[in-house]
Amino acid sequence: MNSSPLLPRREFLAKSAFTAAALALSAKSSNFAAEPPPERFQFIVFNKPFQDASFAQTADIVAEVGWDGIECPVREKGQILPERVEEDLPKLVEALKKRGLAILVLTSDVLAPNARAEKVLRTAKALGIQRYRIGFSYYDLSKPIAPQLANAKAAARDLAALNRDLGLQGGFQNHSGPKNIGAPIWDIRELVQDLDPAHLGICFDIGHATIEGGYAWPIHARAVEPFLTAVYVKDFTWQKANDAWKAKWCPLGDGMVHKEFFVWLKTTAYRGPISQHFEYQEGAGPEQIAAMKRDLATLKSWLTTAV
Repeated sequence: MNSSPLLPRREFLAKSAFTAAALALSAKSSNFAAEPPPERFQFIVFNKPFQDASFAQTADIVAEVGWDGIECPVREKGQILPERVEEDLPKLVEALKKRGLAILVLTSDVLAPNARAEKVLRTAKALGIQRYRIGFSYYDLSKPIAPQLANAKAAARDLAALNRDLGLQGGFQNHSGPKNIGAPIWDIRELVQDLDPAHLGICFDIGHATIEGGYAWPIHARAVEPFLTAVYVKDFTWQKANDAWKAKWCPLGDGMVHKEFFVWLKTTAYRGPISQHFEYQEGAGPEQIAAMKRDLATLKSWLTTAV
């Protein structure tokens, strides 16, 4: 016989309710452990270094490295030519889908609304691709800069209108160089500041921003934050050759790009893809695959340890 005294009814009911709540919370916690929440960022690769691979090989490479998908070059000299987009893009999408992968950004040479651009963009939309990068524009340094920027801004408005009609999100990439529109962050911000970033924003490249901005990259990053459509990652060092200093691309973590960028990125509302760019190598042999895995591991570790 149990010699413990009987609990008063009120105390018994209270303890029973507490026990039931604890069991429910425990079960709920178990469910959460079994089904973790989705990752905030999707990691993809701009597959230009191995764009000559077949569609099936592309999917195999991406799956082996561990990315969630690709940023696919659909442009002249790209993996898919614009004139063949209706035939070839569905095949690549299907090959990736078989490996649980997707095209999260389409890289194009689209600069303005026209029949060729609409063919590429409508095909992408029909296949569920929501984001794309537009082509590059350049300044004529023999002419005044301000009127050229005004013309580029007018073209951006037209392109944003097309994207709105199609339900797509375009993005300018900031790219270093003496003639590139978008090398200075302020001009690329000028192009989109009056537009809805759901239609046209900025694919922010921290590598190019660091080349052009040096210590000022935090200003650049904060200036474009409201307009982010994608984030691009690559690293570089400065090297002197023939009495001139030049940026040389290198493995992530070996160069000038600051880990603190990712500390900042996690404080923002950005939820889009992070695309790794490999400018320091071509191909996808064993050596290149190993380098890609190291870079992806470095990127994930930076985001994991960033607080």
